[in-house]
Amino acid sequence: MSGTREVAVHGGKEEMARTAAAALAARVAEGQRVRGTASVVLTGGRNGNALLAALAASGVGDAVDFSRLELWWGDERFLPEGDPERNVTQAREAFLDAVPADPARVHAMPAAGGEHGDDVDAAAEAYAAELAAAARPEGPGALVPSFDVLLLGVGPDTHVASLFPGHAGVRETERTVVGVRGAPKPPPERISLTMPAIRAAREVWLLAAGEDKAEAVARLLGGTAPDEADAPAAGARGRERTRWLLDEAAASLLPRELRSARD
Repeated sequence: MSGTREVAVHGGKEEMARTAAAALAARVAEGQRVRGTASVVLTGGRNGNALLAALAASGVGDAVDFSRLELWWGDERFLPEGDPERNVTQAREAFLDAVPADPARVHAMPAAGGEHGDDVDAAAEAYAAELAAAARPEGPGALVPSFDVLLLGVGPDTHVASLFPGHAGVRETERTVVGVRGAPKPPPERISLTMPAIRAAREVWLLAAGEDKAEAVARLLGGTAPDEADAPAAGARGRERTRWLLDEAAASLLPRELRSARD
């Protein structure tokens, strides 16, 4: 069952990053107050990294107890540890190296050439097992934690995480993590959460900034939602709330009533 949908349009990508960072810090602080801990699924790409950099630079993270914050990833490029194209490498540069995160609570996806060698499917299975182990206190049969916020960047082709239009991973209904081969953008091998894992989150936040995202945003929000197999972002939603965080350029093709919606 899905919660409410909200659309917030910001004047520019920098404003969007700052506002999203403040909102994320507040949401994490609330989760820690209510449940003792909080969990966030991070995303890469220019918008995800901009949010993390804004959070590190702004001081709004002072409200967050980083020793009680679990950090996960929605997808990862299956490249060697430390590769500059890996999402976790970029997150360390933008955010993790600047905050007192508990290394035991930073759950990076496996790297190529590591424990699982070059077997992307084995690496995906290992991450699924790690998620399931963390979910067990929440109840029998839980396969992933109830993430407080799951962040996703929306691609110009409407992909989220590493779930691309027409690829098998978009249609996965049982596994929570899959290995991706033949991705239409480099590198071709990736690891990704699936829709069942994404939709387990309390809140899903979709980030899109820039003119190159405008057609995708209009397709996803401007009328009847497309089929998620053809437009994966259409299937990304939270149990309690789904938030679309846009800048004016990304929202430029939306109907006026949606373009005027702001935080």
